[in-house]
Amino acid sequence: MTAQATAPAPLHLVLGEEELLIERAVRETLAAARAMDATAELTRVRVSDLTAPELAELVSPSLFSEGRVIVLESAQDISQELADAVAAYLKDPADGVVLVVVHTGGGRSKAGKSLPAALKKAGAEVTECPKLTKPAEREQFVRHEVRRAGGKIDPAGVAALIDAVGSDLRELSSAASQLVADTGGTVDADAVRRYHRGRADVTGFAVAEKAVSGDRAAALESLRWAMQLGVPHVLVADALADAVRTIARVSGAGRGNPNQMAGELGMPPWKVRKAQGQSRGWNPDGLATAMRVVARLNAEVKGVAADPGYALERAVLEVAAAKGDR
Repeated sequence: MTAQATAPAPLHLVLGEEELLIERAVRETLAAARAMDATAELTRVRVSDLTAPELAELVSPSLFSEGRVIVLESAQDISQELADAVAAYLKDPADGVVLVVVHTGGGRSKAGKSLPAALKKAGAEVTECPKLTKPAEREQFVRHEVRRAGGKIDPAGVAALIDAVGSDLRELSSAASQLVADTGGTVDADAVRRYHRGRADVTGFAVAEKAVSGDRAAALESLRWAMQLGVPHVLVADALADAVRTIARVSGAGRGNPNQMAGELGMPPWKVRKAQGQSRGWNPDGLATAMRVVARLNAEVKGVAADPGYALERAVLEVAAAKGDR
């Protein structure tokens, strides 16, 4: 038996600046409205493009009581006149209308700054959408996205996915959903690498990982495969440079607790742990050589070298060899 749909709250406050979370909150509100009325319409308008009379028209009861979701965007820029109009509407909201107010949490004017508190006082359902700037927040986001898709992921899988995809939440969300679908629900580091094999950013990462481990044959194999796929030379060079510089920074900081070192080095704990493992076998002279190689490569792939593919092969071999320098 299907559960009966629950009508969405008539007032929603979407608070924050993370675009993916904001879009998701709006979509979920619209879906809830359409579960009650399949014909419910969505109207989105920036408050700077809206007047008080226009707002009154948008939220006024319709003749046939069709469902509507009205989204007021960038509400931190609201004028006092429009804020007063919103307050007046909240005293007598129309049936079938869901008002969604999207607000960063800040605001330059008194009206903009005070709006969230007024909406909360009026009983708004609040969805927090803060920017995820800390590594731990992105790791938590990945775990949540995998659970949301019906799967589970271990810490190594979380680290591998962020390392592979980067910090863009849309890409992380998409990758998490696809991985759950492809693996049957259990995601680990091996699954991440299998899934991302062939992606430009991950291919560069794979080449770099093998090069800094000193595995010349595997590094060359990955590089040649990446070139066949048409991966831009610059992406591979950037990945190699990042790997070498990270190892150099972590090695220079000495041994220590990755969680404590993370703050000092400005990188997530999982990246520090990984670099600590990769740094075994490297010495200062080898790292200095590798740093010179990636600096030269950066110029070569950006136009200095006549054959950037050859320049990459030479650099990969030199970095791998540098690990064994004594």
